[in-house]
Amino acid sequence: MPDLVKFDLRSWEATALARECARRADGTAYRAIPHLRAADVDPEAPLRMARSLADQGAEEVLVVSGDDADYFTHHTYPVDAVDVIRRIRAELPHLTVYAGLDPYRQGIAQEMRYLERKLSAGAAGVFTQPFFDVGLMGAWARILPQDLPVWWGATTVTSNGAIGYWRRRNLVAFPTDFEPTLQWQRTFARRAIDFAHERGHHVYFMPVRTSVTDYLAGVV
Repeated sequence: MPDLVKFDLRSWEATALARECARRADGTAYRAIPHLRAADVDPEAPLRMARSLADQGAEEVLVVSGDDADYFTHHTYPVDAVDVIRRIRAELPHLTVYAGLDPYRQGIAQEMRYLERKLSAGAAGVFTQPFFDVGLMGAWARILPQDLPVWWGATTVTSNGAIGYWRRRNLVAFPTDFEPTLQWQRTFARRAIDFAHERGHHVYFMPVRTSVTDYLAGVV
């Protein structure tokens, strides 16, 4: 569950709602993992999400750096994901903490060093930024620790405006065969599932400005 600063509802509050609104046939809650923005964590104050996570019986969190906020309206702190992962592991040791992996923001060597610091701080697995190229996924899979739990991401980019956003904001280099169509996204999602299955990994889907049911109808 992403934490978007433009909304009042925080990610850990949203996961509590999700657990109550969606349950399995036997009455148990589905897994719901909140994204915690590292730069929002005040290093001098108690962890503001700790009580909510305990009340809802949360077992997992994902710590991400987070997109740049509007610094005129949203206060942030000079901490990074490594700081927050280490702190959560120390103060909330019952939680499994996952880290983010971004294949675009810097070179592979630099990103891998950053990931190694997160793993040393206590991260137990990674969620990647959405990929658009199975070949690039393969390059990363070859250098990640073989026993590391990985959730490979796939999203929907279905307009020229969205292409521009991903290029500017996330520094994505799209493959030459990329098309901003729902059919292309579905085909890639199925290839990502096969890729992850072959390696014993996982996949998460992040449909944006696209009907979830329409997207998944052509995927699963």
